[in-house]
Amino acid sequence: MNAIPNKKTQYINLGLIGYQQAWDFQTSLFEKILSIKSGNRTLPQEQQRITENYLLLCEHEHVYTLGKSGKESNLLLNKTGLPSIQASYFQINRGGDITYHGPGQLVGYPILDLENFFTDIHQYMRTLEEAIIQTLAGFGVSAGRIKGLTGVWVDSENAHSARKICAFGVRASRWVTMHGFALNVNTDLDYFHHIIPCGIKDKSVTSLEKELGHHVEMETVQSILLEKIAAVFGLDLQRVSNESGELTLPKIS
Repeated sequence: MNAIPNKKTQYINLGLIGYQQAWDFQTSLFEKILSIKSGNRTLPQEQQRITENYLLLCEHEHVYTLGKSGKESNLLLNKTGLPSIQASYFQINRGGDITYHGPGQLVGYPILDLENFFTDIHQYMRTLEEAIIQTLAGFGVSAGRIKGLTGVWVDSENAHSARKICAFGVRASRWVTMHGFALNVNTDLDYFHHIIPCGIKDKSVTSLEKELGHHVEMETVQSILLEKIAAVFGLDLQRVSNESGELTLPKIS
């Protein structure tokens, strides 16, 4: 664990953004934290630099992403057909199989040095899930986990009707995390018809809009999620404005 754990976490709302641009941005933050940790190895404890933490929230343009352990056959649409549905495709370095991101879906990228919190990836995933479960409860939607399956599910106790509302896929190196979660809020669920979501054939997907029967304000979901994720991790969230739309890299002191 870090000698002086830092709970401060810079929150940046990236808005609607292309997948590659967001991936490049979170990768730059991830690598800067790793660089600090590498430099600290050669320094006495009193000279070591504090690592910072980030939470990025965004929506993506239509895109399918395949994790490093996934099967490309779970993309049911030929790649040449992607332009017809205005979608792109990326093979990426997170865990998990294939998933969809698009407008109306709230995507979160926690870039945390877990040595500021706890060094347990299993606990990290369950804590992320808990923040989503509590967020959904704020809308009167009861959700939970299914043993052996990562994610948050509605009607999780019913094997036949359980449906995924939030997918997870992360990468971690030297206890620094990247990638994260995708919560279906007002998502166009038709895009999931072109894949086998997360490689699971016998489960469907849903959204907050579908469960409630009406459109849900994204800002309201973001507000509740920020409150819940800060509480479960003990984050000290500090918002960094991106109103100009410029992805200026926050300084890491």
